[in-house]
Amino acid sequence: MPIRRLDRAQWHGYLDRVSKGLLGKRAEIEVASLDLGDQVEAEWMPLFGIAFDPKDEMLEIALDGLDHLIPAAREVWVEEGEAGLTSLEIIDGEGRSQIVQLREPLMLPAPPTVSHG
Repeated sequence: MPIRRLDRAQWHGYLDRVSKGLLGKRAEIEVASLDLGDQVEAEWMPLFGIAFDPKDEMLEIALDGLDHLIPAAREVWVEEGEAGLTSLEIIDGEGRSQIVQLREPLMLPAPPTVSHG
């Protein structure tokens, strides 16, 4: 699916709507900029939600044990697949690109049953 830019007026409603479907997915957050290079901020951690506060211009990505805050968010780009949102990219006020990749949790096979007999 193509990547598309969300209009600023859509951010709050879109993120609230998709956030409900993201609960339990895993997220990786990479911050990329010319001054920092590429740095992984979070590596496949359980995701609780994504929200935008238009008053403070703060975008928050809530993960298990980490709140990743993006102040002065300027652009939001989304990529959707058949199963919904697969990634988003947020450009902050300093031009840093914050890329959030999403995936389903890895389902482990059930342990083998042991027969006693």
